[in-house]
Order: sequence, then C-alpha cells, then structure tokens
Amino acid sequence: MDIESLSTHTINAVVELVLELWPECLLDEELENYARILDSTNDACYLASVGGEYVAFILISIRHDYVEGSADLPVAYIEGIYVKPDYRKQYIAKELVLVAEDWATQKGVKQIASDTEITNLASIDFHKKSGFHEVVRIVCFIKDLS
Repeated sequence: MDIESLSTHTINAVVELVLELWPECLLDEELENYARILDSTNDACYLASVGGEYVAFILISIRHDYVEGSADLPVAYIEGIYVKPDYRKQYIAKELVLVAEDWATQKGVKQIASDTEITNLASIDFHKKSGFHEVVRIVCFIKDLS
C-alpha cells in the first residue's frame, strides 16, 4: 500500500472515491472543492493505493470554531474517510488516520476530531479502535417554515 497527498494527478481519483462515499454530491462541484484543497494550508487530502489502484482517501481540515469535546482550538478534523469495500479490514483507514495525525501535529494542533452517523456502528467501532473516545451523541432536527 502507498499513501500520497492530493495532487493535480490524483484529483480525479479522489473525486471518484468521494462520490462513492457521498453519492449525492456532484462531480463538477467536488472537482472544484478538491482543486481548492491543493492550495490550502488548512486542508489536506491523502489517498491510498494498492497495486496502482486508488482504494481509499482521508480529508482533514483545521477547524478554528467550536468542536464538540475539544479542549483547545484549533482542532484537526477528519471531514471524511473512505475505503472501498473490498479493501476494508486491511488497516488502510488506520494508516490514513496516522498520516492525518502526523499532518495535524506538524500544524501544531493538539487534538484531532471526527464524527459519524449514530447508526454507523462500523465507523464507531473503527474510531474507538483508532484511539478516539466518544464525547457526545446528538440528534439533529429540522422544521420547514412556510
């Protein structure tokens, strides 16, 4: 397995993975979003490949606003992490988290945070095995106004 940072050469590959994770996203918008990351000092994206095939990514950012459970700002935040189904349980996500932690440490950040849906038990288990501890559970509401 190889891990590399996002580049102009890998932007299409990461967007393909992004659309697998978030199928409601639009191709053109995600291409623009990830193109902006190339020049960002507060965002990073890393891809993992196996045998020349890109199979996973992690998107991280530095958040300066409030993050649930954080003791200090800014906080590194895992905005998204995805591994193709055939490559799961092979420690690829764990390696990506370690790369994200190293990136955050180099930025002088003391904590890294993440979130997942309350029903995503596999993700909750992964986070706990990766050293994260749960800080809060929330239920979000919305009401349409007419």
